[in-house]
Amino acid sequence: MRHISVLRQILIGAGFVILLSVVCYLFRPYMDYRIVALILLLAVSLLAVLFDILPVLVSAVLSALILNLFFIEPVLHYKINSAESALLFFIYMLVALVNAVLTNRLRKLEARTRDKEEKEKTIQLYNTLLSSLSHELKTPIATIIGAVDTLKETGDKITAEQKADLLAAIDIAGSRLNNQVENLLNMSRLETGMLTLKRDWCDINELIFMVIGAVPGQGGHTILFEPDDRAPLFKIDEGLMEIVLYSIISNAVRYTPPGTEVRVSVGFDDDQLHMVISDNGKGIPEEKRQQVFEKFYRMPRSGTGGTGLGLSIAKGIVDAHKGEIRLADSPSGGAEFSITLPAEVSYLKNLKNE
Repeated sequence: MRHISVLRQILIGAGFVILLSVVCYLFRPYMDYRIVALILLLAVSLLAVLFDILPVLVSAVLSALILNLFFIEPVLHYKINSAESALLFFIYMLVALVNAVLTNRLRKLEARTRDKEEKEKTIQLYNTLLSSLSHELKTPIATIIGAVDTLKETGDKITAEQKADLLAAIDIAGSRLNNQVENLLNMSRLETGMLTLKRDWCDINELIFMVIGAVPGQGGHTILFEPDDRAPLFKIDEGLMEIVLYSIISNAVRYTPPGTEVRVSVGFDDDQLHMVISDNGKGIPEEKRQQVFEKFYRMPRSGTGGTGLGLSIAKGIVDAHKGEIRLADSPSGGAEFSITLPAEVSYLKNLKNE
């Protein structure tokens, strides 16, 4: 309401007071003017919560004049016969004006307090981000620089196997660095509302196989996925959903003990796509399940690495698809992420296969 111009606030406030006064005037034979004063004072108090100070003062003065002219004897005359009525009128005027001023000051104080809290929260979040990035960006950069320096200095002195190991380290570090930059860019797009969906027909089986192949460090973990050949094509943003699946699956690999199984399954109906990613690890406590989707949140004792942006971005992307992501206990004892997306479907792929 405060985004409305002052003139419009004055007109709305005056109209509200006049309308309420007309209703009270219709019931004047059954209503004492003291009750009308309380009703009008309540109206001014409500306007003081919603509007700026000037429209509220105008409404307060207008309500006092209406109370005097139409409800206090003699009606339709500014003169007040009794001392009691005159005292009530001046007390009403004083209370209405003081209420308007104090409410306005209280609202400004609350706004300053809220801005201060938001500023402190923002500073804390950025400190957390910088602390995480100091490791997440520095480590792969140092790996790349060290490997390149080794290749430069040793030249032909190292074996082909050693050279392949160094190149593999550069590749992993480069991918890790690229993922962190992509996370920051995606979070920025989500917060500014600049993330736009580019929906196109997607083979969900191929997408999941591609994501599983891109997840690094699967040693000791088993990722299981049984494709459903009956699955139709779904019209979704394939690139963004790749980010969602990669984030959840890579987290499952990264934060569960070696030997853990990660299972991916797909279901569908006429207008919805269902995906479930579960593991048989230690799971996530129920009181932490909403927090894992918050920016920069990382589970206690989750080890080094990670900025706490992956699941927050995943939720933002699912929300952009008008879908839902839920976290619950897996039947096998670990964590289970369920994703439901409304999406157009096409069975042309199945007809082609037949």
